[in-house]
Amino acid sequence: MKMERRQFLKGMALGAAGIGFVSDALASPPEVAPLPMAPAVNTTSDPELELALLRTRHFNEHLPGDAYLDPTQFRILESTVRRLERLQQVVGYGNFYLLDFDEALKVAAEKPRVGLFTRAELDFMEMIFHETATTYGFMGKKPLKNLTERTPRQEIVKVPFTGNFLFKGQAVEVYRRIRRDVGDQAVLTSGVRSVPKQFLLFLTKAYEASGNLSLASRSLAPPGYSFHGVGDFDVGQVGFGEANFTARFVESDVFRRLRECGYVQMRYPQDNLLGVRFEPWHIKVVA
Repeated sequence: MKMERRQFLKGMALGAAGIGFVSDALASPPEVAPLPMAPAVNTTSDPELELALLRTRHFNEHLPGDAYLDPTQFRILESTVRRLERLQQVVGYGNFYLLDFDEALKVAAEKPRVGLFTRAELDFMEMIFHETATTYGFMGKKPLKNLTERTPRQEIVKVPFTGNFLFKGQAVEVYRRIRRDVGDQAVLTSGVRSVPKQFLLFLTKAYEASGNLSLASRSLAPPGYSFHGVGDFDVGQVGFGEANFTARFVESDVFRRLRECGYVQMRYPQDNLLGVRFEPWHIKVVA
């Protein structure tokens, strides 16, 4: 489907440090309270480095230079999130991990409970997918280039008792070795994610953050930028609950064993300069 892209984040200007953006059409964003700077990782006084560290260390806060959707875009964001939620409920959480964009449109058209995506919602999703994520501070690579990227069903396998899938080959082998070396306490918490699934995760976070795309991107990769779409996966410790997705995971026995066994090759290490929070649970499979 060929769709015209709308103008995005109108009138953006460089932030004070030159690496963030602020829209001139903000929907009254929350006031940003000054945050204490954590100790620098080196002796430089580079303001860009300091701002990058501020974003990584205070990933869930509204920060100077963050990019927000304007009021009209925010209303479209909300309706898009609600429709994606209904779609996930209709197809099932497991199937939604694999559902590609074209399939999502087809199911929505066939299921009155979901309803057709509006032109505004389709244009909005295309805009989000194709916008360069550095616009709102995400500096990672983009492994999926096409909005309609498909997850080949013959190349994945469902992992029993987890509700998640992994790509056959290297990803499955790494997970099997982790289970062998670390033990049964290690569990797959998130595997393959389709483009629509990443849309729902990212846009839900942006909605909860009052349309702050920068804040959302510090915790969840924008659609197309997630390496869960090509092989990476998350692991946790059985019984550790939501702490598996926080910095507290480093306190777990599973993380200690992962480190001892050499599985800790982090895509998003502590104090990274990619604009992403520290993710010790993320297993890097794809280079």
